[in-house]
Amino acid sequence: MKLQQLSLFLENRPGRLGAPLEAIAAEGINLMTLSLADTAQFGILRLIVREWERAKQVLEQAGWVVNLTEVVAVDVPDRPGGLAEVLRVLESAGLNIEYMYAFSLRRGDKAILIFRFEDPDPAIDVLKTAGLHVVDAEELFSHFP
Repeated sequence: MKLQQLSLFLENRPGRLGAPLEAIAAEGINLMTLSLADTAQFGILRLIVREWERAKQVLEQAGWVVNLTEVVAVDVPDRPGGLAEVLRVLESAGLNIEYMYAFSLRRGDKAILIFRFEDPDPAIDVLKTAGLHVVDAEELFSHFP
């Protein structure tokens, strides 16, 4: 039920974002989604790819330090208030969201959001108990070539 996310620190300068993406593209690794957060001096690039082990190896061999993080993909109703409903479930269980970002993939009337929790297992249990669908890697990757 957990996905592996690759995170890289990048200098906040022109041209720094393209290099790691070109490195994995050259190996035929398809980027599924990403998030980029920045500060004045550096950025954090977060990636979800199907072949995360190979992508990690490619990026490390090219000189980047890559952190591996477990994240959770959740189907969220794609309508006004849909995300608020999911957040209410998590908040009522006392779970803190460290960060989140949206997947560009839409599945019918659902959008997929990526959540990062300090400990994803209790979050998965809470989401499932509330009747929310946690998307596993096999299901998610079946939508991508």
